[in-house]
Amino acid sequence: MSPEIERAAAILRAGGLVAFPTETVYGLGADAANPAALQRMYAVKGRPRDHPVIVHVAWAEQLDELALDVPDVARVLADACWPGALTLVVRKRPTCVADEATGGLPTVGIRVPDHPIASALLEAFGGGVAAPSANRFGKVSPTTAQHVRDDLGSDVDVVLDGGPCTLGVESTIVDVTGAEPVILRVGGVSEERIAALVGRRLARRTAGEIPAPGTRASHYAPNARVEIVSAAGAAERAAALRSDGLRVGVLDTDVGPAQYARVLYARLREADLDGLDVVLAVAPDDDGGLGSAVLDRLRRAAAR
Repeated sequence: MSPEIERAAAILRAGGLVAFPTETVYGLGADAANPAALQRMYAVKGRPRDHPVIVHVAWAEQLDELALDVPDVARVLADACWPGALTLVVRKRPTCVADEATGGLPTVGIRVPDHPIASALLEAFGGGVAAPSANRFGKVSPTTAQHVRDDLGSDVDVVLDGGPCTLGVESTIVDVTGAEPVILRVGGVSEERIAALVGRRLARRTAGEIPAPGTRASHYAPNARVEIVSAAGAAERAAALRSDGLRVGVLDTDVGPAQYARVLYARLREADLDGLDVVLAVAPDDDGGLGSAVLDRLRRAAAR
C-alpha cells in the first residue's frame, strides 16, 4: 500500500474529507458511520441535508455488512456488475451507516467502484465511504483532480489524483427495496444489461419521485446556459445566437455516446473557462445506455 493511500485512509478515520477518483466521477469521501464527518461533507458541498449520498465499499461481500434483508435481485446485479457503475438502493444497517448519509431515510445506495485508486483507498479504510461528487452542489461534476481543486480548494483535506475518469458520467441507480426494482437514475450500466440480468425491463423513476443522488430537476449546470438542440438545427440556432452577440459553443454527437459521456463535464467546464454564454448540446439518442445518461444530464443542466 502506498504512503499516499495510507495517509488518505487515516484522514478518513479521523473524520476528514478525501477526494478520490472512480471510473464515473471524482467523489468527496467521508466515513459513512461518522455523523460529524458527514455533516462537514454536506456543508462543503452545500448539499441539502435531506439529499442522500452513495456509500462506496471495496468488495461486494460488504453489502451484507451495511444492508439488511438483501433481496436476491440485488445479489444478482451485484455479482454481475460490481465493481462497476451500478448503485443498489437497499435497506441500511443503522449501526454501519449514519442517518446523515441517507437524508434520514431507512435506505442507502451502495456501490463498488471500478478504479484502482478507489479500490486501494476503500480496502485500506475497511468500511463504507460516503462520497457524492467532489464539487459544489448542483454544479458540473468533476472528472479530473484539477476540477476538484478548482471547485473545493482547501475545503478538502487531500485529493488523490487518478487522471481523467474513464466513464465520465455517474452510476446507474437501481432501487431494490420495493416489490419491483426500479431505476432511479440512468448511468453507466445500461438498462438493457439490467433487463437481461433480472429477466425484465425495469421502470424508470428518474424524476425525483424517490429521493436519490443527481435526480433533482436542475443539476450538473455550468454558468453558461445549456440548450438541447437537434443535429439538424444546431448550426441555425448557433448563428441566431451569435447574431445577438452571444458567445456560443456546440457539443455534438458525432463522437459517439461513450466519448460524449467521457468528455461531457469537461466540455461544460471549458465553456465557463472560455466565457461562453450558451452551450448548444446536440441531443444523443435515448438508447437506454450512455446516450440516455448524457441526455439526462443535459436536461438537468438545461433546467437551471
